[in-house]
Amino acid sequence: MKTVLVTGAAGFIGSHLCDYYLANGHFVIGIDNMLTGSGENIFNLQFGQPNFQFIEADARDIHRLKFENKPDLIFHMASPASPKDYQAYPEETLLAGSIATINVLRYAQKVKARVLLASTSEVYGSPQVHPQNETYWGHVNSYGPRCMYDEAKRFQEACAYVYQQKHGADIRIARIFNTYGPRMKANDGRVIPQFIKQALTNQPITIHGCGDQTRSFCYIDDLILGLVGLMNSNYKEPVNLGNPQEITISKLVLEITALIPESGSAVTLTDRPGDDPENRCPDIFLAKNLLDWQPSVSLAVGLQRTIHFFKQQLNSVPA
Repeated sequence: MKTVLVTGAAGFIGSHLCDYYLANGHFVIGIDNMLTGSGENIFNLQFGQPNFQFIEADARDIHRLKFENKPDLIFHMASPASPKDYQAYPEETLLAGSIATINVLRYAQKVKARVLLASTSEVYGSPQVHPQNETYWGHVNSYGPRCMYDEAKRFQEACAYVYQQKHGADIRIARIFNTYGPRMKANDGRVIPQFIKQALTNQPITIHGCGDQTRSFCYIDDLILGLVGLMNSNYKEPVNLGNPQEITISKLVLEITALIPESGSAVTLTDRPGDDPENRCPDIFLAKNLLDWQPSVSLAVGLQRTIHFFKQQLNSVPA
């Protein structure tokens, strides 16, 4: 049994990580300041898992907290992650990538724990290389509407480099591409939950721009296996984790509405937000060869599962 500490444990990805390690017989410590996390994501863990300790706290205070066990593995997942959230909480996003990251790394050095930092495909900005591989330095606006998230994550990676070079820290870096699945928030502004909610409630489906921009979407179960595989590996440089199957936003709408035939939603075009990337698709050569990992859940299957989750959420809300 290992002790696994997850910052951002009540978030979308963090809560699924907690589930995975608990299901595999480990002790899990969850930290979350509940700024964007949801108590529903970890409710069953708090009241049904004796091997789960939850502390409502900011990751910046990790060195002040009291844990039941000393962590062996630390996943630093804490940060607002959707454009709507990180633009609503810009300072908190910067702090999660800077002070919280430094304090997590210092604490990990003290207790001799391995750390995985949740970086992002956003470090590539609006890419001029397609698909994006880990050697690409990115095309990022450091002074714009997405800068707080992009630059926080770039700073986080710089911290990893310094702590590896100066202190020999045991760090893994995951550049996470668009991920979706159950427990996403319907109102966080990301396209899959937004389109599903709009279709289920017969609201207009809003596409930013003309819909020819592309994304690639990785189902949450696949991502978790990638994160675990990277944590267990000996590779210390950034690794892309995402699904290389690219799709236009317009085609994504058609995929979703085909799975919700009862929907009467029409499509509405709106202006694209500033610095919105034209294309986003990972080159996962490293993940395939180093981790023997690649996504296995098709978009159709993943969307079916996600739609089922949102239908349950809507049906559970009192009229």
